Amino acid sequence: MPTVLIPAPYRAPTGNRAEIEVPAGSVLQCLDAVEARYPGFRELVVDQKGSVHRFVKLFINEEQIDSKALDAKLGEGDRLEVLAALAGG
Repeated sequence: MPTVLIPAPYRAPTGNRAEIEVPAGSVLQCLDAVEARYPGFRELVVDQKGSVHRFVKLFINEEQIDSKALDAKLGEGDRLEVLAALAGG
């Protein structure tokens, strides 16, 4: 199963879990599977139109993917990392 890596700012819905294994074959299926277990997570990553939020970056096995590539395939043992780019001043 793929593993979703959750950044610290997005762990409230997951009960502070940093990694979650989910049965899924694509990036979007992973996000939906995490949402099914931990409501409130998906909206942190994807907006109501289904687009990745501007300050969120997604990586598969440490390689950044295009924010529009939610249909990117994931295999057994792959790691999907959600990175929250926080701004401040």
